[in-house]
Amino acid sequence: MISLIRKMFQSKLGIFLTLAFLAVIAFAFASADVSTLGGGGVASGEQVAVVGDDKISASDLSRAASAAVDNARQQNPTLSMQSFVEQDGLETVLDQLTERFAISAFAERFGLRAGTNLVNSEIINIPAFRGSDGNFDEETYRAALGQRGMSEAFFRDDLRAGLLARQLLVPASFGAKTPDKFAVRYASLLRESREGAISIIPAAAFAPTNDPTDAQLKAFYEETRGDYIRPERRVIRYATFSSDALGDRAEPTAQEIAAYYEENRSVYAPSETRTMTQLIVPTQQAAAAIQQRVSAGGSLEAAAREAGLQTAKIGPVTRADLSAQASAAVAQAVFTADRGAIAAPARSGLGFHVARVDQIDRKAGRNLEQARPEILTALRQDKRRRALADLAAEIEERIDDGAALSEVADDMSLELVSTKPVTGAGIVYGSTAQERIPDVLAPALQTAFQMDESEPQLAEIVPGQTYLVFEVSDITDSAAAPLAEIKQGVIGAWKLSEGTKKAKAAADRILKRVEGGDTLAAAAQAEETTLPRPDAVKLTRAQLAQMGGQVPAPLALFFSMAEGTTKRLEAPRDGGWFVIRLNDIEAGTIATDDPLFEQTKRELSIQSGREYGAQLRTAISKEMGIDKNEAAIEALRKQLSGDL
Repeated sequence: MISLIRKMFQSKLGIFLTLAFLAVIAFAFASADVSTLGGGGVASGEQVAVVGDDKISASDLSRAASAAVDNARQQNPTLSMQSFVEQDGLETVLDQLTERFAISAFAERFGLRAGTNLVNSEIINIPAFRGSDGNFDEETYRAALGQRGMSEAFFRDDLRAGLLARQLLVPASFGAKTPDKFAVRYASLLRESREGAISIIPAAAFAPTNDPTDAQLKAFYEETRGDYIRPERRVIRYATFSSDALGDRAEPTAQEIAAYYEENRSVYAPSETRTMTQLIVPTQQAAAAIQQRVSAGGSLEAAAREAGLQTAKIGPVTRADLSAQASAAVAQAVFTADRGAIAAPARSGLGFHVARVDQIDRKAGRNLEQARPEILTALRQDKRRRALADLAAEIEERIDDGAALSEVADDMSLELVSTKPVTGAGIVYGSTAQERIPDVLAPALQTAFQMDESEPQLAEIVPGQTYLVFEVSDITDSAAAPLAEIKQGVIGAWKLSEGTKKAKAAADRILKRVEGGDTLAAAAQAEETTLPRPDAVKLTRAQLAQMGGQVPAPLALFFSMAEGTTKRLEAPRDGGWFVIRLNDIEAGTIATDDPLFEQTKRELSIQSGREYGAQLRTAISKEMGIDKNEAAIEALRKQLSGDL
């Protein structure tokens, strides 16, 4: 679970990930509820660290940790603060905070600046602050900060710190190059081949058959209780309503239909549009000559070509529009000519128009009774949308005034539905088939896991059509399962743990035999407990690379060992131990004109740049000095994990 957090924070290999984390803090730092800091254990103003002359308070660290958990929940919705803290997430956040303060102070010491204009330019380019037209919108900017409970001054200060970090760190990594000899050495590794064997010593083969004593079981449970943490569960009670709840509130009246008809009379009046092909010439004589040629049997297009001109298609256009575009005289001529005829030449500000009427479209007008069905549909849709929004506003106002969800549902004759306990991932807790919440609740799930119990909220599910009113009726906090409820599972885990200890001793004996000259197969077979036969391994690094990021740990160790060595490795989840033997390494070769060489050199240059940046950050932190208050950190850790 915590691997997601660690991946997010492992930015010491990448400058841009560091800057991204600064942005996360800048926009989420003040969003978390830090009321827990007032409950004892550590005061909100107590310092957890000092960086140079800057102080980091317990409330600063608490808010940063909450923001980190909220951000990680985008990938793992079931992540709890307790899990985060128990797996060293708090320490990781503190390291990031101290590094951030150190970089900012170091930059200022040596005269780097990020002025108001630079900060403004960064704010303008943040997509979250853009309006519907794609440009920076002041109202959207203020609303976004308000939703996070963040002051503009705080946001600007944090953005400024990020800009200072960019000025320091980007130049440190930019333009790094790897020497050819260095690149050849690494590129040739991809052609390397290795041969050996891997033996598994399973914990189950050495696990005791007897159950632990109560004291042993309790001690083991306390040591490993982090493995038994259950996710937070919530019961959501909800109801939906749409235009069906409006009754006759959305039905247009006769007066409204008549008023709509009067306001849009032009839409229902008789209309005529025309499409034409026209040619504009500078003089009346030229226009008359072209008209005569066409009347004699030629085409307007041919006459235009002979005059070195081009025709243009116009329309469909109304008489009023043509009057506005050209002139009243041109519109008069075109709209009095028959279809296919050449209109009498008429003048506009551009010259004399010679136009052929290509198409005439006439629509008869409609009186009120004829237009009534169309008007009724349009008004009904508009009234339903507005009435539904008004109803939603009324309900929201009642909720704000303290009305219970059951009262609102009764008054509106809505059916209240309660979910089973669900996790932040939207899955019914304990369901074997991964049963999910109803689709209508999905858009409100994240909000539901940030609400307090019995505090209804309203959400628009389908814009203008469907609303959801909901509350959390029961909350079960994330916590380790009681031992009594999972006793058999803990007993099984204890047996595997004990088996792992004995498997380690067996692995040590096998290692000693191999070092004495035995083959791995013979050394494993010498054990009193029957073990699986070792697997022969023969792989190239290219084959290893094809596995992507899914390389098993024993193979990863296999490709980092020296030839002729044997090592042991613990299997995950108390599964036992591996004994790994590397018999032979066949070195690879590569030429400098090989595409793989260029690719390796490019990638190494990128990694070198990142390493330069990481070394600079480490040096800056050492230069500025970081002093941590371990007692305050430990108190906050207990507070956030619920141990106080």
